[in-house]
Amino acid sequence: MSTGRLTQAALRALDWVAAKTLPATPTAEHLRTGRQGEEEAYFYLRRRGYTIIARNFRSPQHRGEIDLVGWDGDILCVIEVKTRTTRDVKPAEAAVDRAKRRHLVLVARDFMRQLPACSWRFDVLAIYYEHGSGQPTFELFQNAFPISYNRQFGNRRFGKS
Repeated sequence: MSTGRLTQAALRALDWVAAKTLPATPTAEHLRTGRQGEEEAYFYLRRRGYTIIARNFRSPQHRGEIDLVGWDGDILCVIEVKTRTTRDVKPAEAAVDRAKRRHLVLVARDFMRQLPACSWRFDVLAIYYEHGSGQPTFELFQNAFPISYNRQFGNRRFGKS
C-alpha cells in the first residue's frame, strides 16, 4: 500500500473512531458532505500527480476561499472543489458561476503575491456521492474558466492594463 493510500486509510479510521466516540456537534449535512469531498479531492489530485501546497486559503483583503492550490507539473493550479450527492438539479461545476469566479480570482491574486511569477490556471473538481455510495466519482475540469484581464488586475501575473 502506498504511503498516500495508507494516510487516507488512517484518516478514514480516525474519522470513524471520532464519530463513534466524540459527542455529536450540530453540523449541517451539506457542510459535512463538502468537507468530506475536499478531503477526497486532496487524495484524488495527489494520485493524479498534483503537489498540493495549500488548503482552504483565505485572504484578509477579500471574501471567499480557495479550496486547494497545487502544482500540476510546472503549472500552479487554483482548484475549486464542488461536492454533490446527486446530479438531478445541475452539475456541480455549474455552481462556479460568474460571482464565484470573481471571488476566486481576487483571492488567487492575493495568494500569488507571495510567489514569483509563474504559469497558472483554475481547475474545478466535481465530486459526486450518488445513491448513498461511500465511493465518490470525480470529474476534473482543467483550465475550467479563462482569467479575465482588466485594469483591476494590471500586474505581471494578471495581464497588463
